[in-house]
Amino acid sequence: MKQFTTHSAQETTALGAIFAKDCRAGDVLAFFGGMGMGKTAFIKGLAKGLGISADVTSPTFSLVNEYRGEACNLYHFDMYRIETWDDLYSTGYFDYLDTDAVLAIEWSENIENALPENATYIKIAIGQSEGERFIQIGKGEEFDENISH
Repeated sequence: MKQFTTHSAQETTALGAIFAKDCRAGDVLAFFGGMGMGKTAFIKGLAKGLGISADVTSPTFSLVNEYRGEACNLYHFDMYRIETWDDLYSTGYFDYLDTDAVLAIEWSENIENALPENATYIKIAIGQSEGERFIQIGKGEEFDENISH
């Protein structure tokens, strides 16, 4: 597991762009963290690092936004409103797993039982100072319950 500390939304976005260099088509990135943690900021950087020039926004009401990239496509999910398996099926999520794209899934805690075994977990928590974020990246079994530095 890798741990990072950022001190602003811009740093969180920059970390996402750096992280994108290690992403490959077919990767599933499961984001964990409450409202306002910086999940979308990280994904904006991820998109930029994948060569996507579109303005990335949270797909809160559309459930999934699709972005075309130079290296691969990015499918950005928001699972905040997903409460049942029927809800999850209605998003088309399972069909997206079989694509050659990077999947970035916000609110993964709502679908954790449906994440593939090889998913990369990205857990974000608020730090002590304004804009500070603690970010853990790894596989599910590597995570600490309490994220901090």
